[in-house]
Amino acid sequence: MVQALKLKKVGGSVSVILPKEMLARQHLAANDEIFAMETPQGILLTAVDPATTAALESFTRLLKENRGAMAALAKL
Repeated sequence: MVQALKLKKVGGSVSVILPKEMLARQHLAANDEIFAMETPQGILLTAVDPATTAALESFTRLLKENRGAMAALAKL
């Protein structure tokens, strides 16, 4: 869902206000942490840490590639 949002000046910074319906759908609340990434298409806001996602994908790949070794380690 695409929704237009307004930037608002707050002190020396600029903030964006997210509608409560959007926060509810994403299971977000005040003081939760989200991540902003600059992409060729613009700014992407996400509740998922890109570094954690990349690490989990690498770990999953490692487990699949080394299934035998992981099974042996699990027996220790």
